[in-house]
Amino acid sequence: MTPPRLVVLLSGGGRTLLNLVAAIEQGRLQAGIVKVISSRRDAAGVARARAAGLDVEVLRPRDFPDSAAFAAAQTRALLAARPDLVVMAGYLVHYPVPSALAGRILNIHPSLLPRHGGQGLYGEHVHAAVLAAGDRESGCTVHVVDDEYDHGPIVAQARVAVRPDDTVETLAARVFEAECALYPQAIADYLAAR
Repeated sequence: MTPPRLVVLLSGGGRTLLNLVAAIEQGRLQAGIVKVISSRRDAAGVARARAAGLDVEVLRPRDFPDSAAFAAAQTRALLAARPDLVVMAGYLVHYPVPSALAGRILNIHPSLLPRHGGQGLYGEHVHAAVLAAGDRESGCTVHVVDDEYDHGPIVAQARVAVRPDDTVETLAARVFEAECALYPQAIADYLAAR
């Protein structure tokens, strides 16, 4: 049986992509990454994906006349790859989900949604918001992507205690550890349930 086909969307360093590659190699995730699409040509994730032997395409929003043209090009690229599931891995571009991909795009967010989600809340901004709010716990959330930032149905969450001496960096490191365990498992469970 052919393993499920994943397309990974990224905008940054590619650490989440490498975690998924490792999970596949270790047999924790029965899937194949058939394409990586980056919104930035200079993203470290592009070089990391190529080094891993993955097919990479760069689709930059600024190369299109407007957001609708960009979204249409992205949809064409995604559908051409025939994914069973699209996986966002630090993807920092809003993508209105077309009906052909509804329920087939997952994202991981570094907080316990619905807290600390929404436009502008990504990466270190999220951890700074958690600390500023005085939250006693944080974590990460895997959710189905819809047309709102960090909004769709929650698939899985992992909780991480916030320590009194935490900085943005120390909290981010522990949340990313939780993400590395949660995301491959959540993807596997979601594929198995489809």
